[in-house]
Amino acid sequence: MKVGQIQKLKVARISDYGLYLVDEEQNEVLLPNRYVSLSDREGDEKEVFVYHDSEDRLVATTETPTIKAGEVAYLKVVDKSVHGAFLDWGLTGKDLFLPNRNQQGGIIVGRSYLVWLYVDNITGRCVATNKFKAFVDNDIISVKPRQQVDIIVASESPIGYRVIINNRHWGMIYKNQIFRKVAVGDRMTAYIRRITDDNRIDVSLQQEGYAEVQNSAEKLLELVQANRGFLPLNDNSAPEAVMAATQMSKKVFKRSLGVLLKRGDVEVTDEGIKMK
Repeated sequence: MKVGQIQKLKVARISDYGLYLVDEEQNEVLLPNRYVSLSDREGDEKEVFVYHDSEDRLVATTETPTIKAGEVAYLKVVDKSVHGAFLDWGLTGKDLFLPNRNQQGGIIVGRSYLVWLYVDNITGRCVATNKFKAFVDNDIISVKPRQQVDIIVASESPIGYRVIINNRHWGMIYKNQIFRKVAVGDRMTAYIRRITDDNRIDVSLQQEGYAEVQNSAEKLLELVQANRGFLPLNDNSAPEAVMAATQMSKKVFKRSLGVLLKRGDVEVTDEGIKMK
C-alpha cells in the first residue's frame, strides 16, 4: 500500500462504511461511502490516493491532492498549533501537517509556503517540510541541455528566480531572459539551457533555436486570429509593446513573424499584422 501516492486498487468487499480496497499483497484500505457510487462492484479497480485521516486511520480518497509524496508544492497555511502548522493540500476534512522541526523561518497563517511532502518512516504518515536539503540537490544531475522539464519557482533574487526542477534539482532563471510575469509558487514548463561544470543548472521558459521560433510563430498566429485577424504590431514596434502583447522578446517576435510571412499566413502593414 503506497501511502502518499495515487494508485489503482481492487474492490475486495463492500461494507456499510464504504469499499474495502486491496493491493497486490492483499493489504486493505477503506474508501468511505462519500467516494462510492452505486455502480461500484467487487473486482472493480479504483484509482485512489491513500493517506491517514484525522484519527490516524489509513483511508483512500478519489480526490486528487495538490501534492503527493516526493513532490514540491506551494501550499497555504490554514491553522497552527503548538506542534506545527496545517496546510491546505486539497483533501476534504484533512490538512497536511508541517511540524515545527520541519519549518524554516516563521510560518504565518494565511500565507503560502513552498513545501516537500514525504512519508515519515516511523509513523507512516504524510508530512510536509520546507527544509529541502535532504530532498533537492544537484549532486547527481538527471537532466540534460534542451530537455523539457517541470519547474516551480522557489524564491526571487536580484538577478532572477531560483526554481526546483522536476522535484529534484535546483535551477535558476535570469530576469533578462523572462518575458512574462513570474511569481514564487508558479509551476510551469521550462527548458534546460546550461549545466555548468560545478552542476549549476540554468533554465529558460522558452525553447532555444529553431524549435523556439516554430512554437512562438504558432503562438503569434493564434494571437492574430484571437484578435479578429489583426494585431497592432510590426517590425517597428517598441520591444516593450511586443513583450506586453505577446510575452516574446523583440528578437523572437521578428523571427516568428518571418516564419508566418514565409508561410503566407499573414501580411504586414504600417498599422500591424493581419491575416491573409
